This record gives sequence, C-alpha cells and structure tokens, in this order.
Amino acid sequence: MKRAKRLIALIVCMLLVLTACGTGKGDNSSNSGSAGGSSSNASSNTSSGASSDSSSGGGSAPSADPVTIRTVIKDVSASNPMYTQYFDALEAALLEHEGLNVNFEIVELAQGKYAENLNLLLLGGDIPDLIYFQGGDQPIAAQGLLEDLRPYIENSKYLKNIMMEHNVKRIENYPYLLWIKPVTPKVPVVRADWFGELSTGKALLDNPTVDNYYAFFKELVDSGKAKKYAITVAGDLAEINFIFNEAFGITSTWLKKDDGTYEYSLVSEAERNKLAFYNKLYKEGLFDNEYMTKQWDTKEDAFYKGDAGVVVGTAGKVIDLYEARMKELNGEQAGLVVLPPAKGVAQGFGATDVTKESRGFAISAVSKHKDVVFRVLDFLASPEGQTLDRLGFEGQHYNLVDGKAVLTDAFYSEWYASFWEPIELNTSIPVEGSMLGATAQEALEMPAKYFKEDNNFAIPEEHVATWDALTNLYKEYAADFITGKKPISDFGKFVDAWYANGGKEITEYANGLLK
Repeated sequence: MKRAKRLIALIVCMLLVLTACGTGKGDNSSNSGSAGGSSSNASSNTSSGASSDSSSGGGSAPSADPVTIRTVIKDVSASNPMYTQYFDALEAALLEHEGLNVNFEIVELAQGKYAENLNLLLLGGDIPDLIYFQGGDQPIAAQGLLEDLRPYIENSKYLKNIMMEHNVKRIENYPYLLWIKPVTPKVPVVRADWFGELSTGKALLDNPTVDNYYAFFKELVDSGKAKKYAITVAGDLAEINFIFNEAFGITSTWLKKDDGTYEYSLVSEAERNKLAFYNKLYKEGLFDNEYMTKQWDTKEDAFYKGDAGVVVGTAGKVIDLYEARMKELNGEQAGLVVLPPAKGVAQGFGATDVTKESRGFAISAVSKHKDVVFRVLDFLASPEGQTLDRLGFEGQHYNLVDGKAVLTDAFYSEWYASFWEPIELNTSIPVEGSMLGATAQEALEMPAKYFKEDNNFAIPEEHVATWDALTNLYKEYAADFITGKKPISDFGKFVDAWYANGGKEITEYANGLLK
C-alpha cells in the first residue's frame, strides 16, 4: 500500500496530475458504522489532509506525509491480494478526489469468533481508528470509546443523502454504528436441481407450514441428496429463526399478552414450542448436530459439498455469490431456489429492528484522526466512491463499453460492496443491466411483502451488563434443550432463572416504555 502511495504522491508533485487506480473489494459484512459513549464535534482532531468540515474535500492540496488509518474489519487481511488491491485503489481515489493522503493499516485478528476477539483487542487498549463491529459494540460504546457520528453525518457532503429511513432511525437511537444497506433479512435457499426432484417441494412452496417444512427436510435427507442433514447454520439460532420465528408466533421482540402487558419473546410459550421443534429436527438428524461450532465458511462449505441441503443467506448479493459458487462446483443445473418463510401463527422473515444497527463501522473516540476517518466514509458515499466500492475493478469485474459499465461473470461470482449500498445506485459510470442475478433479485424482493417494524428498544446503559448475562443464559438453555441435555419440560426453570437474574426489572422497564 505504501509503495503505491509514494508513487502517486510523486506524480502529484511532478505533474500535478492525479490518476486513480481501479476499485474494489469484497466483504458485505464490512459495511457499517460507528461508535460510542461520548459525543465529539466533527471539527476536532483535524489531521493533515483533512479540513475541519467533514463535507469539504476535492481541491485541498495533499499533505507530504500520509495519515495512517488503522482499520479492523471482519475477514479482511492484508495477506489477501484482493484486499490489498482494494485499499491501494481507495488510497489513490481519496488522493485524487479529496486531496486526502492516507495509508490504511489492516489490523489482523486471531482466528475464531470475530466479536470476541475484537473486544479482547479493544479492551486490551489497542483501539484502531476505524472499527467494524458485528456484535459486541455496546459494552465498548458504554465505556465512551466510540464516537457519536451524528454531527459528522449532519455536516457530510454525501452520506446524509444516501441514508434510508431505517438508517436515520437507527443512528438517532444509537449514534455509534452506521450500516447503509437495504433492509435485508436472511432467506433460505436450496439447490434447484434437488428441489425439482423432491415430491415435497411443490407443497412447501404452495403452503409452507411447519409440517410441510419438516416433510421437505426429511425427504432431503432420506432421499440421500443431502448427505448429512437438511439444514445447517453458523454458530447459533439466528439464521434458522428467520424461517420459523413468526410461524410459532414470535412476531416481535416483546409479545403482547391477553392482559395487555408485554413479555420478552424468548421466555414465551411460543419460544418453548419452537425450541421443541428444533429439538425434534436435531434428534432426527435434520438439523446439523454440529451447528454450534460452525463458522460462516464451514457452513457454506457444507452446503456446496452437499452435506447440507438448505442454508440461510442474506437476501441480495450474497445469494448471487452462493449461486455462482454452487454452479462452479456442481454444474449449471445446480442453481438455487429461494424458499418462503414458514407459515403458522403468522408468516414472515422477522420484524425489522430500528433501535440500532446490528453491525457496522465505528470511529474510535480516542483516534487522533477522527475527521480523516469520517471523510473516508463520506467519500465512499460519493459517485466516485460508489463506483470504486460497488463495481469492482475495471477489466475484471466490469468493462467499459460505449461509456457504460458492463458487468462480468466475475462481478456476480466474487464482488460485493464493502461499505455503503443504498437502494439507489449513483455511480460516476452508468451501469448496463442489473446489479443482481435473477435468484438474488427474488431473494431481495420476497421479504418486502412481509416487512414490519419491531417494537424492540435500546437497552439502557445501566441494564446492558444484565442484558448480556440474560442473553448468555438463554443461549446456554436453548442449546441444552435442542441437543437434549435438558428436557423441554425444564423450560419453566429457565424462565424463572431469567426473571430472577434481572429479567423482571427489564420487563417492568419494557412495559413502562411500550404501553
């Protein structure tokens, strides 16, 4: 990265002509926002190459020495040539269009659970300037280590114009994380060739009851198509819940009872019934018996190899990537079919939480370069930044034909935006054709008809530690119920323990807020 930067700076000094490198990168989970407990004005901590107004840019002269921006992002490593190429291109584009001379230093984390390893890094005192969170951000924000992004966004040149309604609500409720993406729940998919050969497939599409899902899962395994299990997930129940929560009556985070009061959904009778169903799937070998140790990559590998028949992926571009990889390994006939959410008490992929972003980018409140970091995020919302981030590298992910970007097969099979992805495409180059394949487009459109807003709320700071402990308590009990270590008849004991360990106070708070 530094070598490319020095070369560009030399060209600037000698010729006063700046040329931008190509664009790119590829982790959809790297998009999002920021941080923290203490609010900071966007005009503070101005660094070389940055103005006190984060919306300014363009004509300012680049500084001689680059500002180093330490960055930590899930699954992003400097050892990956594509990420090296991406950040080199981003550095070049920032220098050309914003006069920002920056160098990105990628902070590497140990293998394992990203959220846990990230928090170990941060709590150990090593706090990068730009931080991608995928869980675990609230304890860090509560310590005042993350920056309030609202004043930056208010003064932004581009970002405030691409935020969608749910982004605006979330940043007002929790001003530390930003994740500008459409509302995209996760949807279940199965190989198209397998689906067409199963007698239970049509019934599932016509009437996706829990019983019809069970029959479909059973035939997937009994037919020998899925070698080991019908469905696998990555580490917890979040993915399978997108299919079944509403069918069992879990239609919001807080469920209204007959007496008008609210109870937390995870201690409800609906949750008990759902866990009993998951236990049935587990005992019969239909639900991956090793789901708790699965990571996203081992989950996807099980799907591609045929160990699992169904996986759940983020609607939109991720489904494109799944389908391209499946066809590459198993032939053109092995496209994907998007399955509907299960139907029962209700139907849908779950209510949309607008209390906060569940993932995203944050800016360190103790960074010396906060203004520069935000100017990077703002640039990525500009037409030039969107071209870089969303289209990939010219000649690889798209070709220029008659002034338009014609997307290649490599775009659909390996590329996705690393940062912002608003619904409206605003690139500096017109794009020919659709940004999504047909299956991915269907996956994006299907959840729209089920959209509903959740009644969740941000947990007050004084209850965050208790809430984290209660969440862990649920995970322990749920795992034991599913695997059979504890009988589902012990669900009442879990409920009693949940209320006794702080759940009573939080439920009282919820009822005061929701009434």
